[in-house]
Amino acid sequence: MKNPKIVSGLSVLTLVLFCMQSYAFAGSWGNGGETTANSFSEDVEVTIYNSNLGVVKENRFLDLKNGLNTHLFEGVASAIDPTSVKLNSLDGSFEVLEQNYQYDLVSKSKILEKYVGKRIQGFKVVGDAKELVEGTLLSFSGSELIIRKDGGEIQIASVSDMILPDLPRGLITKPTLEWMINSVGAGKKNAELSYMTSGMSWSADYVVVTNPDDSKMDLNGWVTITNNAGATFENASLKLVAGDVNRIMEPSAMRYDMVYATEANIGGAQFAQEQLFEYHMYDLQRKTTLRNNEQKQISLLSASEVGVEKEYVYEGYGTWYRYGSDNTKVQVKLNFDNSEGNGLGIPLPKGRIRVFKEDGEGRLQFVGEDSVDHTPKDETIRVLMGNAFDIVGERKQTNVRDLGCQHEVSWEITLRNHKDEDVVVTVLENAYWDWEITRENYKHVKESNQLIKWSVPVKKDGESKLEYTIRYNNC
Repeated sequence: MKNPKIVSGLSVLTLVLFCMQSYAFAGSWGNGGETTANSFSEDVEVTIYNSNLGVVKENRFLDLKNGLNTHLFEGVASAIDPTSVKLNSLDGSFEVLEQNYQYDLVSKSKILEKYVGKRIQGFKVVGDAKELVEGTLLSFSGSELIIRKDGGEIQIASVSDMILPDLPRGLITKPTLEWMINSVGAGKKNAELSYMTSGMSWSADYVVVTNPDDSKMDLNGWVTITNNAGATFENASLKLVAGDVNRIMEPSAMRYDMVYATEANIGGAQFAQEQLFEYHMYDLQRKTTLRNNEQKQISLLSASEVGVEKEYVYEGYGTWYRYGSDNTKVQVKLNFDNSEGNGLGIPLPKGRIRVFKEDGEGRLQFVGEDSVDHTPKDETIRVLMGNAFDIVGERKQTNVRDLGCQHEVSWEITLRNHKDEDVVVTVLENAYWDWEITRENYKHVKESNQLIKWSVPVKKDGESKLEYTIRYNNC
């Protein structure tokens, strides 16, 4: 019999984690082939999508014997999709016959499961002393064991330390991939391993600082990468794919306590952007390490003196079915063009945009945030900041006429400006059916068949009224 091993409380795990390595690589097919363990990655590439998905690719050398081999590789992401695993010979010198994904991880309960029906020894505490208990383990619950002693008696004992004759086979300390490989010739074989994993995602975060009159802004973009995949990827090439990729099923992400890491801009553009199918890919131009249970932020872009426009928007309800009057808040938006002439002009991935402004003491204060969708170049981004405090809108219906096949509805929109500066308020009204404006005191713009826009100037501490009549043709 081999030397017994003492298992004590939490110390069982420390001992087992050290010792189980020799048993994890024993192979499971029993085919007489050569068993090899972890090869070392020459190159690691991680591609992360917005939708809880990562694709890992590794180039590695496998030390194989001629003929049948069993090769094991631990350290893969615990959130791996085993059906996506692919191991390719880059020179065609070996063939993968079978692959397994082992995830029966070692623990105190797992070890005891393997010893049900087998002989063990343990110690129970009696006063200040420990009493030896030995026999065949029938079952267990926590530290309470049911043991059949050599004389046939059944003893229920709460045991803190256990002595096991050996460590059981079949348990592993990390998720492990296992391959049956038929190799033509012996030596180091160049291979590529690829697989998909959940638990990885990324998003963009933008920080905007506006100038005193909100006509210019500084924009800094960051990518926030979350790695909950259950593995650390050292010195990896990183690619981020922006776009709405269709998937049949979305695996649930595994949640952990996360560590945060920030990488500063090291000068110049850190990401090279290219189009990938109908998406955009951002390729980090250096290596980085993605640690498990970590959020990492990397600078994506930086632009200064970007032109921006502050817009006040008053949007009413439908122009037909609402009667009486209603009051509505006036929204504040910051609009800017994602164009090269405006200091930008690159596809911007979706994310959250936060806006700051200096107060009277020159300190930055948060003034609003919004989410933006994937935005191609040369498109306008509109950021909803909130509602204006000093601008009030009031809307009421003043007349309705039934003309048989036509209806005429008259509206009056009052805008009051309590600011110490003149403003222009964009008034948006929703129309339906076939319509025409028959009377108005400000000229409208037909944005679409269902949206009408007016630009109404309002003096400081003043009031302006938009009055219009809309005729519907409903016959």
